[in-house]
Amino acid sequence: MKRVLTIQDISCIGRCSLTVALPIISSFEIETAVIPTAVLSQHTAFDHFFFRDLTEEIPQITGEWAKDNERFDAVYTGYMGSKRQTELVSGLFDRFRENGSFIIVDPAMADNGSLYAGFPDDFAKSMLSLVKKADVIIPNLTECCLLLGKEYDPSAFTKDRIIKMMKDLSDLGCAKVIITGIGAGDEKLGAAGFDSNKNECYFHFNERFLKNFHGTGDVFASVVTGSMVRGADLDHAVKNAVDFTSLCIRYTIHDPDARWYGVNFEPALKEIPRMFE
Repeated sequence: MKRVLTIQDISCIGRCSLTVALPIISSFEIETAVIPTAVLSQHTAFDHFFFRDLTEEIPQITGEWAKDNERFDAVYTGYMGSKRQTELVSGLFDRFRENGSFIIVDPAMADNGSLYAGFPDDFAKSMLSLVKKADVIIPNLTECCLLLGKEYDPSAFTKDRIIKMMKDLSDLGCAKVIITGIGAGDEKLGAAGFDSNKNECYFHFNERFLKNFHGTGDVFASVVTGSMVRGADLDHAVKNAVDFTSLCIRYTIHDPDARWYGVNFEPALKEIPRMFE
């Protein structure tokens, strides 16, 4: 059985980060190991929450693993809460790559033109250290601009510019780039992918919904990870993730309470085996 290590925070209530990644990747029949970078009572969209940073526990966890020479087919990272965490994870990339792992980075740090609250203005430089070591990266449009040092201008995101941004990001060292939150008119939303090994670009879209949903980026990145570890190429991994995320939103959109807690991905898990029929 394939084995993935995912490194990100965990919320005791709320569908995001590890509470999304673990069940979704497991549904691909992949053993899913975890390193929690922090524990929260609820996700950060709530008005109040308890937070415990676990940065200094990371070397202790991986130190024990080193005694048994633990190996992973892939390492997938999400939200990193500090520069110190990016430094530790960068070192883990070097260790696990020696054993043949491929690296997937979701540089979760910004959206809608701004960094998430609590990040210093230069945090993108820290995230860039992970991006340069990754085989696959999955930024949204805001994160693309921050990583490239470009101005965020939604009106300028034409198809040609998106293709250039993906190629520019690939030039940093990551062979495959996926950009999420790509629009196609008023009715479609999806993602774009670029595979530098094939010099090919891919665009996939599904229905655009008028509401925003917490944790959809984590759903998307987890499906990409599961798909690629199971052998899907970038084109099919992007399509799987776009369609699955859209399906999760459809299960959620008429539930008045669920949107606050994250999308109802659980009913959609039964669709994952059909991706490989």
